[in-house]
Amino acid sequence: MQLAEYFTRAIPSFSTVDALGRCLKQLADARLDVLPLPGSGRTLERWKALAKVAGNDLGLCKLYEGHTDALAILAELGSSAPVGSTWGTWAAEPPQAKVHCTRLPDGRVRLDGLKAWCSGAGVLSHGLLTAWDSEGRQQLVAIEMHQPGVEVVQQGWHAVGMQATQSVQVRFQQAVGQAVGDPGGYLQRAGFWQGGIGIAACWFGAASHLAETLRSHCAHRQEPHALAHLGAVDTALYSALAVLRGSAEAVDAAPLANAELLARRARACVEACVETVIRHVGRALGAGPYCTDAHFARLVADLPVFMRQSHAERDLAALGQSVANEPAGSWQL
Repeated sequence: MQLAEYFTRAIPSFSTVDALGRCLKQLADARLDVLPLPGSGRTLERWKALAKVAGNDLGLCKLYEGHTDALAILAELGSSAPVGSTWGTWAAEPPQAKVHCTRLPDGRVRLDGLKAWCSGAGVLSHGLLTAWDSEGRQQLVAIEMHQPGVEVVQQGWHAVGMQATQSVQVRFQQAVGQAVGDPGGYLQRAGFWQGGIGIAACWFGAASHLAETLRSHCAHRQEPHALAHLGAVDTALYSALAVLRGSAEAVDAAPLANAELLARRARACVEACVETVIRHVGRALGAGPYCTDAHFARLVADLPVFMRQSHAERDLAALGQSVANEPAGSWQL
C-alpha cells in the first residue's frame, strides 16, 4: 500500500492525540514509515511523502515527520529502532527546560530534568531527545517512554491550531536511556540541515492542499478577482516547488556537504510561499471554507502554528549573515 492509497481508503478523525497515535502506529505497521534517507539519491521521494501526509492532516504530519526523522537519525548515527516502535524527535532547548544525562557503569545513561515541546509524548513508544552531559556537551539519547521515571506533564498546552499533537513537557527522574552517537553528533551530522528542508516540505504540502480549494472554486466560477488570487498562489507555489526540487537534487549530489545555507534559503522561500497562499486563498474565498469545510478549516488553523518551527526574522538574519560572506555575483544566472 502507498500513502495515497491509505488516505483514499479511510481518513480517521484526528481530533485527539490518541487518534494520531493510533494512525501513526497503523502507518508504521504497514511500513509506510520506511522512507528513503536524505541524500540517498531519492530525497525528493522522501519529501513528497511528508508533503502528502501534511496535506491530509498536519497533526498527523507532526508525529509522522518526527517519527521518520528519528528513524533517519538513528540510521545515520549507526543505530536502529525496535520493530513496531513509534518515535518522537525532541530537540528544543528553551532556557526553562533542560535535561541532564549521566553515564552509568553499564554504558547506558540516566536522564533527569524537564524536556519541552514533546509532540505526541503520551502516545509514542520511544523518544529521541537532546540532553546535556556533565561536561556541558549535547548528547542525543534514545529512551523508552513506558518506564518509571518518565512523566508526561499534561498542563501547559492550550493551542487551538495543532491542538491534537499535545506538544507537552516530559519530566525525567532517573529514567534510563541509551546514548546515540557521540556528544555533539546530533547537530554535526549532515542530515541535520537536510531534515530542516523536510520540514519545509511539510509546510508546502499543507499550503498546496489549501490552494487546491481555490483552484476548484475558480474552475467552476470564473471570477476575475479570484483568478488573480489564483495566479498569485500559483506563482508562489511554483517558485517553492522549484526550490524544493532543486534542493533535493543538491542534497543527493553532495549528501555529506554542509547544507545549512541551502536549508535556510529553502525554508525562507517556502515560508514566504505559505504566507502568500494563506493570504490569497482567504481573500479569494471569504469565510465559506473556514466555516463549512472541516478539512480546510483544520489545515488553515494548524499551518501557522506548525510553521512557527521557523524562527522568522532570526532565521532570516542568520541567512543574511551567510549571504553577506558569499562572493559577489552569486545570484547571477
